[in-house]
Amino acid sequence: MSAAVVMSVEEVGDQLIGVFQNPALLLGIPLALAGAVFMSFGAQYQHRGVTKVERLSGADGTSGLSGAQLKRLLTRPSWIIGTLMLGLAIVCQLAAISMAPLTVVQPLGAIALVVTTLLNAHVSGHAPTKRSLTALIACVGGIFVFVAVAALYAVERPIADTELLTILAILLVVIIVLGGGWLVLRHRMRALFYVIGAGILYGFVATLAKAIIKRFQAGEFDWIMIVCVIALIAASAVGAYFVQTAYSSGPPDLVIAGLTVVDPLVAVLIGAVILGETSAAPPWALVVFGVTGAVAIWGVISLARYHPQVINESQELGIVRGSTTAAETPMGSETISPVADPIDEDDQ
Repeated sequence: MSAAVVMSVEEVGDQLIGVFQNPALLLGIPLALAGAVFMSFGAQYQHRGVTKVERLSGADGTSGLSGAQLKRLLTRPSWIIGTLMLGLAIVCQLAAISMAPLTVVQPLGAIALVVTTLLNAHVSGHAPTKRSLTALIACVGGIFVFVAVAALYAVERPIADTELLTILAILLVVIIVLGGGWLVLRHRMRALFYVIGAGILYGFVATLAKAIIKRFQAGEFDWIMIVCVIALIAASAVGAYFVQTAYSSGPPDLVIAGLTVVDPLVAVLIGAVILGETSAAPPWALVVFGVTGAVAIWGVISLARYHPQVINESQELGIVRGSTTAAETPMGSETISPVADPIDEDDQ
């Protein structure tokens, strides 16, 4: 019996690969959580800036923000504050992925969804419904179960040149497909397309950022690193545009839901399939990855359908908030929120 107990302890020790072989994981996780909080506040402030620019310009940005609207964003205090907070979130995320595997760090951004949901409910006056809460639990629960299993088996491996070139080639195809889809169907696109597109691109951005950081730390400066930097900037720019457009057609917690689910899933998929970060995971763990990932994605799609703010602003339920009745509100005028918005009051 004692021998069996010893063997059992040894097997458990072998399974805790991520924690024991990479002690920096214990620092990378809190940094990722801090980045998630900054992301939540940044998203709320940026969303306010985009909606105010739409109102001031008198043009809807759901099919893509115009150049004039993008310039106006640079003068909105709320958008600038949000951008600074998102910058802090990126710094925390880069520090985290330089210390811990992508498979573990990226999914922790899901905590931003909880914080953003609470913030948006307070600012907009749209309390979460039963269906939207179910979708929220699916998003966060699916991602966190994913992390719990990934933390046991995820390990960092050096990124070879062939692996980087493979990632860059796939990213090029993704940008072409998303760009082509936007050009052809942008007048029919809604927030979900922009959110998923941005999440996919940011998943590649996280992977490229990690590769660049590791090569910089190792003193490896070559043409592949330069191409990675260019690709990172391009993917970040397209992703940022998609996010700002998504703010014009959806609430901030829906945008964050897509980013905190799609982004880590793409990064983890790259880490698992191309970089081999989960090569030590047993078959049952891979099944858990697939199931929890599917649950999280279902949560995002459900949130896009049943979010109270989305329903309220759609033609399905023409609810006008505030003291003004629907009959008294002229078409195209601004609805009144029951919750005072302290952000960017100088725009009033």
